[in-house]
Amino acid sequence: MVEEKTQEIKKPEKNYYSIVRIMQTDIPGHKTILVGLTYIKGISWSISNAVCHLLKIDPSKRVSEFSEKEIEELTELIKNLSGKIPNFLLNRQKDFETGEDNHLITASLDMKKEFDIRRLKKIRSYRGLRHAFGHPTRGQRTKSNFRSKGKKKAVGVKTRKGPGK
Repeated sequence: MVEEKTQEIKKPEKNYYSIVRIMQTDIPGHKTILVGLTYIKGISWSISNAVCHLLKIDPSKRVSEFSEKEIEELTELIKNLSGKIPNFLLNRQKDFETGEDNHLITASLDMKKEFDIRRLKKIRSYRGLRHAFGHPTRGQRTKSNFRSKGKKKAVGVKTRKGPGK
């Protein structure tokens, strides 16, 4: 007797491959909101979790399942995070110019970081000089690492190439 192998018919799974734009960042629609928020520069896993907790959103909900209204609520909360989450989660504590605690994201984070480095270089601090020369600024060792910083390759022991070789 030959048994016929029947193929099971599988139900098509829902594919969420659309792209959702939040805070000028494209987030794949099939990702969960907990993972998707980390695509935004300046938002870590802990902040993403805090945002989900504040808005009472299920962290396992897909990004493509959100309505326009929910996305707007999300962006408004992300723009004004300071005061709503604990200060130790903020990425700009005791700002140099204002002295306030706030949280920067996307382009403003890049711009503020660049201005800080520029200020350190201008006042010729130790960290500023390390930035200027392209050396590590946080105390790492440089004997075996940080050899080629895009300028030139590291050179080992050279052997002399003469006529007999």
